Amino acid sequence: MNIKRGHPLRLFRFCPKCGSARFIENNGHSKRCESCGFTYYFNPRAAVVAVILNDEGEILVCRRAKDPAKGTLDLPGGFTESYETAEEAVNREVKEETGLDIVQTRYLFSLPNVYTYSGFDVHTMDLFFESRVVSSENLEARDDVAECFFIPFGDINPEDFGLASIRAGIKKIITSKDLLQCF
Repeated sequence: MNIKRGHPLRLFRFCPKCGSARFIENNGHSKRCESCGFTYYFNPRAAVVAVILNDEGEILVCRRAKDPAKGTLDLPGGFTESYETAEEAVNREVKEETGLDIVQTRYLFSLPNVYTYSGFDVHTMDLFFESRVVSSENLEARDDVAECFFIPFGDINPEDFGLASIRAGIKKIITSKDLLQCF
């Protein structure tokens, strides 16, 4: 299998271990260095997404302050960091972006995504969590969020969400009414 034209490994011309230009395709998911024998697999990066409902059945959405998809709707979340669990990441990301503290999380599902950053396609695996906050009293747009607010669940339009995996996740949530337990 050849590395597809859009696959990020096509951009890696030199071995990251020894610097050799003899860094060749090993299979559709990796490259191997003919000089030092190092094999590099390009795997998706983990990202987290918080689905937060308030007591009125409204969902928390954020407006993206930066590209990609600047100005479109999003759900709170972001990339996991090294040595951090997905649950810790969703707690941290929600706090960084909204000022809210999560008290309970429940894994829902995952979706693959391609997140273009600085002209480079970052392949991700977005992990969706149903999350509960103590209170939304201190809700405030922070970090890479222009604004955050609650929308009635019935008024959600998936096409208002700029990232493909978030759009797909919103569609899945809307069509699977039993997916959310709201604790």
